[in-house]
Amino acid sequence: MRRYWSHVLRLGPDACWWWRSGLTDTGHGTFRAGSHTTQTSRVVPAHLYGYRLAHGADALAGGLVVRHRCDEPPCQNPAHWLAGSRGDNNRDAAARRHLSGHALTDVRGAAGRARAVQAAIAAATGPDEIEAAIAAALAAGHPGGAHQDALW
Repeated sequence: MRRYWSHVLRLGPDACWWWRSGLTDTGHGTFRAGSHTTQTSRVVPAHLYGYRLAHGADALAGGLVVRHRCDEPPCQNPAHWLAGSRGDNNRDAAARRHLSGHALTDVRGAAGRARAVQAAIAAATGPDEIEAAIAAALAAGHPGGAHQDALW
């Protein structure tokens, strides 16, 4: 658990908590659960690991998936997660992918957006700069200046 949380930049309770380690081509975090030395290592999506930490090992029974209310695949804030079916997840995306300035309309795609946020976090020289750096990285994906306010 400590290793998982060491890869998460936790901001305020309502903010996205950004994954600072490996990413998939869909922008989701990757996490090595287990140990190389005991041969129990397995790479899993970070948000699935985090969801099970928050809700129990059997929380996603019956083929449920973790949906991100914020539509930020690297987000690790349990308050932003909701279990549902793949169909629910697809309907979420379809309903929001055309909202001006929304995460799903970023010209870089989800992985490019996630990498830009990670680079901004790494480049920030102090804690006071991190939120502004993240905001600038997110805004860069909408060259026309479109901005989507928080949905909740």
